Amino acid sequence: MTARNEKDTIIQSFIQERLPLYKELALAIHNHPETSNHEDYSSDVLVGQLQKEGFEVKKDVAGHPTGFDARYKADKEGPTLAFLAEYDALAGIGHACGHNLFGTYSVLAASALKQVIDEVGGEVRVYGTPGEEGGENGSAKGSFVREDYFKDVDAALCVHPGYRYIKTSHGLACDPVDVKFHGVASHAAGAPEKGISALEALIQTFNGINGLRLYLPKDVNIHGIITDGGTAANVIPEYAAGRIYLRAKNRATLDEVYDKVENVAKGAATAVGATYEFGRFQNAVDDVIITPSFDDVFYRHAKEAGVPEEECDFTPKETFGSSDVGNVSQVIPTIQPNVSIADDYIVNHSEEFKQAACSEKGLNSIAIAAELLAKTALDLIEDPELLDQIKEEHKASLAQGN
Repeated sequence: MTARNEKDTIIQSFIQERLPLYKELALAIHNHPETSNHEDYSSDVLVGQLQKEGFEVKKDVAGHPTGFDARYKADKEGPTLAFLAEYDALAGIGHACGHNLFGTYSVLAASALKQVIDEVGGEVRVYGTPGEEGGENGSAKGSFVREDYFKDVDAALCVHPGYRYIKTSHGLACDPVDVKFHGVASHAAGAPEKGISALEALIQTFNGINGLRLYLPKDVNIHGIITDGGTAANVIPEYAAGRIYLRAKNRATLDEVYDKVENVAKGAATAVGATYEFGRFQNAVDDVIITPSFDDVFYRHAKEAGVPEEECDFTPKETFGSSDVGNVSQVIPTIQPNVSIADDYIVNHSEEFKQAACSEKGLNSIAIAAELLAKTALDLIEDPELLDQIKEEHKASLAQGN
């Protein structure tokens, strides 16, 4: 048996030994769905396990009370690799995106790699990043990037559960913004001339955005809702508010769209005599930079592990969604491939996806995801030329903006 085969065997044996426990952890998180910055139970479950596995863990990091930073460093020098963990749920429907699995994938993968890291050298980290689905102070990876948690990291890895095994997909840049208008209340029939309608300004903003759509790039998507339109039909609303998501294929385009939409809101406020507020209510989300050779390493291991070909779809994927994994991919090589948790087609954020995330196949995916992640990371540690190649390819992709 070669030295690499011995390490792979150690990783696989560790994962199989731990699998029943990690299935329990994933089910526990599934049964306690929590939204952004309130994932107290879920964060504690993963932190507690990381501490048992011998990681040094800091909680309440990067401005997120449920965020964490877990590390184990070998005495021998080597690359620093970060596994990204998500564990937030969707409001109302729970773990309909499978983050109960996502977090356990990364924690088990890092723990498995730790079994050989003293021999090969380097540092293993797990970053617990709250609120990928958005919400209160959501999209925490943006905070981790801003606070320089990746400045000394060579590459980042994570896996998302899904219908099929697919390579890392392009994700749109996204600015989640709130727009608020302040006017003057008055009786709508008795003294309308005394009032300034904040709602009218908001309606004009939505109408202005609809007019703007004709003159925006095809990859731009704008969608929003009215969150406050007043309290009584016979009172001119002195306050109105909306929430709008702005998306585009890349950050440069989105920055231009942001300015144009704010100008629409400013113009609407001026037209009716109101004042306005416009800005992001959580972290901005950047587009995903693809590093194909990084994904190729992951899927070479998938093929070696015997993943059925009928469960794989390796054609390039475009997505109209967004993920703060994109923020990380803007600064270091990052992968987020999918592994299959369902035999029949499922859509993210659906009841079917929620059920798949606690199904037998879903729970069994913990082992394969952790194995592929750990072996991919081990390749980057043992093959410096491969890591350098991936870094150079990432730089080229970043320069191209895709």
